[in-house]
Amino acid sequence: MIILKSRNQFIFHNFRNIKLLIMKKIFLLVLYVSFLDLSAQDRITGELFSSRSEVIAENGMIATSHPLATQVGIDILKSGGNAVDAAIAANATIGLMEPTGNGIGGDLFAIIWIEKDKKLYGLNASGRSPENLTLDFFKKNEMAEIPAYGPLPVSVPGCVDGWFEMHEKFGKISMEKILQPAIDYAENGFPVTELVSYYMDIANKNFYNYPNFKETYHINKSTPKKGQIFKNKDLANTLKIISNEGRKGFYEGKIAKTISKFIIEQGGFLSYDDLKNHTSDWIEPVSTNYRGYDVWELPPNGQGIAALQILNLLESFDIESMGFGSANYIHHFVEAKKIAFADRAKYYADMDFNKIPVNYLISKEYAKKRISEIDPFNAAKVVKAGEIENGDTIYLTTADDEGNIVSLIQSNYRGMGSGMVPQGLGFMLQDRGELFSLEEGHYNVYEPKKRPFHTIIPAFITKEGEPYVSFGLMGGAMQPQGHAQIVINLIDFKMNLQEAGDAPRIRHVSNQQPTGGNMLDGGELSLESGFDYKEIRKLQKYGHKVIFSLGSFGGYQAIMLDKENRVYFGASESRKDGSAMGY
Repeated sequence: MIILKSRNQFIFHNFRNIKLLIMKKIFLLVLYVSFLDLSAQDRITGELFSSRSEVIAENGMIATSHPLATQVGIDILKSGGNAVDAAIAANATIGLMEPTGNGIGGDLFAIIWIEKDKKLYGLNASGRSPENLTLDFFKKNEMAEIPAYGPLPVSVPGCVDGWFEMHEKFGKISMEKILQPAIDYAENGFPVTELVSYYMDIANKNFYNYPNFKETYHINKSTPKKGQIFKNKDLANTLKIISNEGRKGFYEGKIAKTISKFIIEQGGFLSYDDLKNHTSDWIEPVSTNYRGYDVWELPPNGQGIAALQILNLLESFDIESMGFGSANYIHHFVEAKKIAFADRAKYYADMDFNKIPVNYLISKEYAKKRISEIDPFNAAKVVKAGEIENGDTIYLTTADDEGNIVSLIQSNYRGMGSGMVPQGLGFMLQDRGELFSLEEGHYNVYEPKKRPFHTIIPAFITKEGEPYVSFGLMGGAMQPQGHAQIVINLIDFKMNLQEAGDAPRIRHVSNQQPTGGNMLDGGELSLESGFDYKEIRKLQKYGHKVIFSLGSFGGYQAIMLDKENRVYFGASESRKDGSAMGY
């Protein structure tokens, strides 16, 4: 029992108690906020930021950004199809269900492991610019850049040809069987997911007055809301033609004629011959070895080798001891990215039009020449390309019981694409042509029948000649940065497959792009929630301009092969609506 002998003592005692109570509450609040920064939930195992455990299965695995597309892929595997068949079926389904990111109006790239051949195959199924559109047109019309929307940025959609190339070379069941699930969903409808509904609403604001947009994508005078049943019977009919008539049904028949007629009427240049003459290319993936693991990407016109350049530069540093989330690690990552992206801005382009020194850019020799440019305590404001001596998307991955694995990425580019929806076809055409430069002499300058610079890239990791991880991370310029971070998370920080994707991400942006522009102020460093503010303050002291953004950190899917136990591990993006599923 406490006896207070005076009024002053009483006041002092109460003041002290109130002070202690306030301090306790502040401490608990700080602790709570700090905990929120690190995790979204309590987990018994694994990293606190991990959203869920990996999926583990023996016979097959599918990971996509849409649960129903994942289920379609599983059904194809169970009905006798292989990983290639399942990838095509899942892609066709996502094109219907997630039109904000992809569809048959866009392009496709893939890296495919074929177990019987013990080999990786690369496919570039990206389209080319119209033959009748020239650089002079843009000059005469005093355009400083190619517009984002409308008929001018439309290039040949390569997706469908990519499907048939994959199927002809490696497919197991008929295309009719592969495309039927997407046709059924298009005819009968499916419930729209939360994130797709959100992006459809944004697209509606951009394309409301564009021809055929409302007729194709509206329900009761607006884009579909979460949970509404959406049907696209025009797309169902288009897929039926493709299913019945094959590649020619898209590139030489009614569909091609409708596309070209519509684009020319809108003031564009994409012709019937542009579509008829389109071809995809089987290409050799390229790689670098990172701490004993071979990381594979496709060569330009994509940006995959930027991830390899980043990894080569960072291999010289003890990343593991720096620690995940440390200012030291983030700083070194960003500075390596700046160097790789300076080369990206200058050299990455269609290799049919340029002599690009890919092997030199991804070599250890070249990395050693550039490593001295990384100041351990100061952020570079300006970074130039090396002197050479001689973005919305979906990603999916599939694996089957034979050991075949597909890493596939497909996109319409900027959200839904160009806004150009040919009448009665049920899909929007891509706007990849926006990614040409209009600067004469630039590697990526606009030319007829040329592939534009591409942001979409699939990735693969092998270990001692055997498949290890098939993965990708969509999101424009975030993609090579994300690829490098996934590899580092797996190898340096020893995260599991799901943790590697759930971990907070780093994204650096600047004006230095393959379309032109220079970085003069060091750019901006965007950090996802989950990084310690003490480390952020250190980064600011190094000279980084730190910002925060929403929805710009990409979408990840991955499959890992455990050879010892003969099982697949699957992981999917917690930031998206997707799922991994196996059987």
